[in-house]
This record gives sequence, C-alpha cells and structure tokens, in this order.
Amino acid sequence: VGAGIENSFLNDWGLEGVDQEYFKQLVQGILKYTAELDRVLEKCLDRDLASVDPIERTVLRIGTYELQFRPEIPVRVVLNEAIELARVFGAEEGYRFVNGVLDRCQKLCRGSELPVA
Repeated sequence: VGAGIENSFLNDWGLEGVDQEYFKQLVQGILKYTAELDRVLEKCLDRDLASVDPIERTVLRIGTYELQFRPEIPVRVVLNEAIELARVFGAEEGYRFVNGVLDRCQKLCRGSELPVA
C-alpha cells in the first residue's frame, strides 16, 4: 500500500524537489503507527477523530508522527509545516484547527522541549 501512495504522490504531484527518502519514511511510518498516532490525537481533540475532515486528519497524523518519532525536527518546524499543508490543502480555516491540536500534541509528545513562542 505504502509504495503505491509514495509513487502516486511523487509522480502525479510533481514532487521532484522533495526529499524522496524522507517522504517514503514518512508514509511508511504513518501507515505503521496509525493506531498509535490516532490514540495521541484523540487525547488532543475535543471531538472524535473520525469526524475530522480527512485532509486535516492526514495533516494531523503527519505532524503527530514527526512530533512522536522525529525528535530531531524542532516543534516550531513541525507546526509551521503542518499549518502550511493545512492552508494549501485543507478547509479555509482548517489551519487554525491543526495548529491548536498539534500544539496540544507537542506537549504530550515532547513535554520536556521548550514551548513554541
């Protein structure tokens, strides 16, 4: 499944400049840890994850994966990238929702890291 998703995005969306190795790790990691990521997200949401728009749910999983499994990526970078994805692909105000949820998630995933200013 993961290889099909990777190839579809890399070929169909013109993502030539993307770090393909990181993209593949991201897709594989999210697929492998979806249940764990969703458990973290459920703790950070005020509603059921299934009711979240599919695009925003995917962006939240990407951000949560990076917060949980990629500690070398600073919180600020994770949040900024997720907000940008939500602005481009999500609903009109979806980026605000993504920002709020991931801000709560970063406290769960990286409680010892300094808060985002």
